[in-house]
Amino acid sequence: MGIRRVFVNTMGRISTFRSYQFVLLLAAALAVVAFYYFGSERHDFSSTTKRIKQTQASHNTNRNDADLSLDTKRLHNEKGKLKEQGKAEEEYDEGWSRRSGSGPKVTRYYHALMMFTKVDKSRGLQEKFRVAMLSMTKHGLFQDDEVLVFHFVSDVGSRELGERMLPELLIDATFQYEVVFHDVGVLSQKLFPVVEAMQKHFSAGSGAYYSNAIFFLSVAMHHLMPADLQRIVQLDLDLKYRSNIRELFLQFEHFPPGAVIGIAREMQPVYRHTFWQYRKENPGSRVGDPPPDGLPGFNSGVMLLNLEAMRISALYNQLLEPDNVARLADQYHFKGHLGDQDFFTMIGMEHPGLFHALACGWNRQLCTWWREHGYGDVFQLYFRCDGPVYIYHGNCNTPIPDD
Repeated sequence: MGIRRVFVNTMGRISTFRSYQFVLLLAAALAVVAFYYFGSERHDFSSTTKRIKQTQASHNTNRNDADLSLDTKRLHNEKGKLKEQGKAEEEYDEGWSRRSGSGPKVTRYYHALMMFTKVDKSRGLQEKFRVAMLSMTKHGLFQDDEVLVFHFVSDVGSRELGERMLPELLIDATFQYEVVFHDVGVLSQKLFPVVEAMQKHFSAGSGAYYSNAIFFLSVAMHHLMPADLQRIVQLDLDLKYRSNIRELFLQFEHFPPGAVIGIAREMQPVYRHTFWQYRKENPGSRVGDPPPDGLPGFNSGVMLLNLEAMRISALYNQLLEPDNVARLADQYHFKGHLGDQDFFTMIGMEHPGLFHALACGWNRQLCTWWREHGYGDVFQLYFRCDGPVYIYHGNCNTPIPDD
């Protein structure tokens, strides 16, 4: 009996211990599940974006990792495939797309594209990029079901540098984002047949050059991007944002019927000079005159491209044809060197209805070069900008005011 009593008591203690241990393990498991389910971010990123997010923690502990002194170093290409044009992990449909595993919820995408070439070789471009991204991040506000997609047209060296800089620049972003890199060589190859004829009219130097084709990307972007990507904003690097970038996208809703591009006017007498011969032959023309009644031309630092409207506009696509480009260039005696900006300015003289004029505050250009080069008497008529400034544009390397 004594042995049996000892055995029963021992088994009872063991059973009690195991029940208590099981309860503790179950509680710990539930705590871990709750932490990851409720505490983790709900980002669904491209492979590039995931790598950027993964390295942000190390950048936060050592903010000197992205110092500009590293700008010329070749950076290690981390494992994983970049999300490049034609290899996107998701499809875009006018900024809307359903995400796998998210049920009926619809996510809205806002697409912003920047030229990002030769940045690895230029401290100046790196600093401009830093100012642009930090200011955009500072003011950027999006809803929980919205994603800002950054498109960078880049060479290999600049892409690697961008991957190094972006974790620091986006570390304080309160919005969801994705990062897509497009190879500049691939895009140039696709662009060249479309824009070859116009390069001799709107490029520096003489003749049409394969390498210059990329400066006309916005002109033919509707032919290059996926058909279900219907809206995109193209932005220069030398910008400083003073408001929520989301509000710029809302300008698409103000496009009048027939408009395909939103763009601000040029704020210097650039085209007063370029159209001098046409103006001499047509003294009553508004071409090249200052606002509000004149046609001063456009500045391409900030552009809203309605790709769907560009695709279906018979008029716009006819204007891309080589014969029509040559006819207008001859008619206006036009010879420029500013790429897509020149093309849009020229066709805008003939067909202003293709464009939605952005308020000057969306592209507040700061360059004053023409004031000291022969046009000081009329300069302020072009340069004046009443109303709030949403985006500063430090064109021709002009310093941008501090906030």
